[in-house]
Amino acid sequence: MIHLQRRANPSKLMGYLAPVIALAMTLLAGFLLFALLGVPVGEAFRAYFIDPISDSYGLAELGVKAAPLIMIAAALSLGFRAGVWNIGAEGQLILGGICGGAVALYFYEVESAFVLPLMCLAGVIGGMAWAAIPALLRTTVNANEILTSLMLTYVASLLLSFLVHGPMRDPDGFNFPESRLFHDAATLPLVLPGTRLHIGAPIAIFIALAAWILLSRTLLGFALRVNGNAPRAARHTGFSQAKLVWFSLLFTGAVAGLAGLFEVAGPIGQLNPVISPGYGFTAIIVAFLGRLHPIGVIFAGLIMALSYLGGETAQITLNMPLAVTGVFQGMLLFFLLAADVLIHYRVVFGRERHYVR
Repeated sequence: MIHLQRRANPSKLMGYLAPVIALAMTLLAGFLLFALLGVPVGEAFRAYFIDPISDSYGLAELGVKAAPLIMIAAALSLGFRAGVWNIGAEGQLILGGICGGAVALYFYEVESAFVLPLMCLAGVIGGMAWAAIPALLRTTVNANEILTSLMLTYVASLLLSFLVHGPMRDPDGFNFPESRLFHDAATLPLVLPGTRLHIGAPIAIFIALAAWILLSRTLLGFALRVNGNAPRAARHTGFSQAKLVWFSLLFTGAVAGLAGLFEVAGPIGQLNPVISPGYGFTAIIVAFLGRLHPIGVIFAGLIMALSYLGGETAQITLNMPLAVTGVFQGMLLFFLLAADVLIHYRVVFGRERHYVR
């Protein structure tokens, strides 16, 4: 019989090395995957990991993909450290895009510098409002926020589909399910001319740094960490669990909503049925790959962004299925969780012994 036995003193060093080990195992598994698909391994790895960032435009695209992942994962890491498991950041991202896009369409013919700030505010409010639902259910009837936030994601997706097929559809768009293209005043300024790298990228880094300072240098950050590690101790020290739940969910909702606004006002430039390839879900992997540390999240976000770019490049150059991106992300999460299990538990062979005291 095989069973797991908790280690008395898990290695802190191995805890930090777990993401590196998981990444190495993912690369080894990738070799096997490419071989099974009949694709030359060298060409596949070059197309997946090197070609996408071989020039300045590719590096700019890496920043475009990494920005929403870093933003959402940094916010999620605070909630996860507090034991608040918000799995619905994707839905909060969609609501932020809807609310911000609605402002852009309402002021479609207005050339004003106030349009974009209003869109950002609407995106933040939309994400917070969507996150407030699982927060309210958790603090009033003790409903599991994992289930409620996740189910609301599909409601948000259906709401977006309804709007772009109906009230927000472009009247001159030949019945295609998409809104008008946003006016120049409603689009994000670019950081590098000639690329799609917008101002959301430096804002994402700022949010990650702000989350790090909040977590490590403030009383609120201390309360979040204590609540996650020892909820009873947090209650005895006077920290309100309900307030921490509200803060964790609303903060993540606000950041995810802003990330959704950056997508529709940045690379997309309008509302359509799909405004995210799953950034809200991938950000969960990014948060754990970064060890729930806002600074680690920056590097993890870049790695996961490369998986998106690599999948697109491999699809174009090697005719590989785009699903390879999801396979790589799934393998990375699997190996990361496996490493964490082996760090905290040892595998014991034989019959489990029960001692009577």
